[in-house]
Amino acid sequence: MSALFQPISIRGLSIRNRVWVAPMCQYSVFAEDGVPRDWHLMHLGSLAAGGSGLVIAEATAVTADGRITPRDTGLWNNEQLDAWSHIVTFIHSQGAAAGIQLAHAGRKASTWPAWGYDRHGTVPVAEGGWQTESASDIPFDGYSPPVGLDAAGIDGVVAAFVASAKRAITAGFDLIELHAAHGYLLHQFLSPLSNNRTDEYGGPLENRARLLLRIVRELRATVGDDFPILVRFSATDYAAGGWDQEQTAVVAGWAREAGADLFDISSGGNINGVTMPLGPGYQVPFSEYVRTQADVATAAVGMITEPQQAEEIVASGQADAVLLARELLRDPHWPLRAARELEADIDYWPSQYLRAKV
Repeated sequence: MSALFQPISIRGLSIRNRVWVAPMCQYSVFAEDGVPRDWHLMHLGSLAAGGSGLVIAEATAVTADGRITPRDTGLWNNEQLDAWSHIVTFIHSQGAAAGIQLAHAGRKASTWPAWGYDRHGTVPVAEGGWQTESASDIPFDGYSPPVGLDAAGIDGVVAAFVASAKRAITAGFDLIELHAAHGYLLHQFLSPLSNNRTDEYGGPLENRARLLLRIVRELRATVGDDFPILVRFSATDYAAGGWDQEQTAVVAGWAREAGADLFDISSGGNINGVTMPLGPGYQVPFSEYVRTQADVATAAVGMITEPQQAEEIVASGQADAVLLARELLRDPHWPLRAARELEADIDYWPSQYLRAKV
């Protein structure tokens, strides 16, 4: 039996396999005012039809000012909720579980989209941008300086995550992932390179982790005992004096105690000018380290492209699941192809595609 195609249960949710869709920002011109449209239905729906066990929607902002770009999706109002509900219904119709990554971009908000413009960095307020916020007033390289959040601002961030989580449940999502990676707000609090606060949210590790742990506890109290909560971490800043895998493992353990269930382990994104050891499966060792050191469930991501490679990651215990991103953009039906190559007998080929099964 293929380990990759064994189901996995997280609290009250059963997921049909261990091939999951990583959240991928679409920066779509169709996402006006944070509302997902037909592009998002097509994109996420095709991944569900392609056999993935879990489809996690892109980084979705909990406030308008938390968007990475003006083209990001959101879940801070009911118009967005209704649009997501339609998409979730289709994902479920294809037998996949539906997750959403809730996020706040912090100092990396209000930026020009990755495509469609020849400009980079912060969108000026006069052109539709906004003042950004962060743990401290340290800017991301090339971006406008943020404002350090005060106590009321931090409370507002916690409340926004809770409100979006409630909407996610109403929309029908099966789980929530908190985005604490890639240099966005929760990562900004975690890393000493972006957090120089002197209050209860800065300094020692337990202080820098306080915001994340507050949100996990509040979400667990909000969603109940059966609803899974995932956290995405960047395991390292790849820089001396920054966030690293040892701190990641410690905070993952604390987050599990606070109510989180599984940790999606990526890396980098908090500062520019670092060297990342890119190569097939280059982030898998981080997943294995956190899984072993913290005794938690993890998912691995990053240049996982071949069925046998993914199978070995799960079968060897380096991760409990794999998340694919660019490979699924190239081939949304990768899980169906992988099942065929690994001779896994699955019963969720779309009837319309059965001719390709043999």
